[in-house]
Amino acid sequence: MKILFMGTSEFAVASLKALLETGHELCGVVTQPDQPKGRGYVMTPTPVKAFAQSLSLPVFTPASLRDGSFLSVLERFAPELVVVVAYGKILPASVLSVPPLGCVNVHGSLLPKYRGAAPIHHALLAGEEKTGVTTMYMDEGLDTGDMIFQAETVIALDDNFGTLHDRLAQLGGELLVKTVDCIAAKNAPRIPQTGPSCYAGMVDRQLRRIHFSETTGQTFGRIRAFSPAPGAYCLLGDKMIKVLASRPEEGSFTGEPGTVLDEKHLIVRTGDGALRLTMVQPEGKKPMSGESFCAGYRPKRLV
Repeated sequence: MKILFMGTSEFAVASLKALLETGHELCGVVTQPDQPKGRGYVMTPTPVKAFAQSLSLPVFTPASLRDGSFLSVLERFAPELVVVVAYGKILPASVLSVPPLGCVNVHGSLLPKYRGAAPIHHALLAGEEKTGVTTMYMDEGLDTGDMIFQAETVIALDDNFGTLHDRLAQLGGELLVKTVDCIAAKNAPRIPQTGPSCYAGMVDRQLRRIHFSETTGQTFGRIRAFSPAPGAYCLLGDKMIKVLASRPEEGSFTGEPGTVLDEKHLIVRTGDGALRLTMVQPEGKKPMSGESFCAGYRPKRLV
């Protein structure tokens, strides 16, 4: 089967690697254009482009999917199937209608839950005990197409975005191989999405802000959802403190939310308990333990 791959982020690389290990023909890779990164704003290729170029695969970086130049690429390569993983743009009907076997997507949640750009972050924010990946046929909606297969994983208490992202990326690659093999064999199922759904919107600075008036579980979930990067944060005076790791404290606590309850250990009062901040990064500094932070900054209250 002749396949065109579309992806951008590191999450998509695992699926591209898995696809290359099958017997199917990969006719090309489509990814987002290079973007300026770092303090020097150096133009940097996407993770998918960097990986594809390392293997001398044909790579295309269209600025738009709606103009004639991209459609001419599709017509030239004539893929039977288009695979889309974390590409970052919604495919228009003009693209969806080209491959005779359709367009399929690997999505990092158990649909219909957490449709949208940041399903892994939002699963952690919500305190979910399990999540997974879904392969689906794409339509013009936002992650609304018929499902093909799903695979689950338990979210452990020591998981954060980084560990869960990597595990789901690997799981997605494995599920993609099963999916394309079944499509090629003409026995892939089509399962309409039913049940409650929610939108997992893009991550912004406001979503990363810690509010210690929330419950211990909510605060713990917010810290996990943005670790190791870009980091949930609070303030000490006018300085931003990223919180990279924490754990709930057992016991009965008093005091206003945000109060540091221990002079040696960074144990902070929450809305219904307390949380030990085990790894933090003060603005302009390297990550450090909560104990080192207390020794150097003598915090009384975080907001």
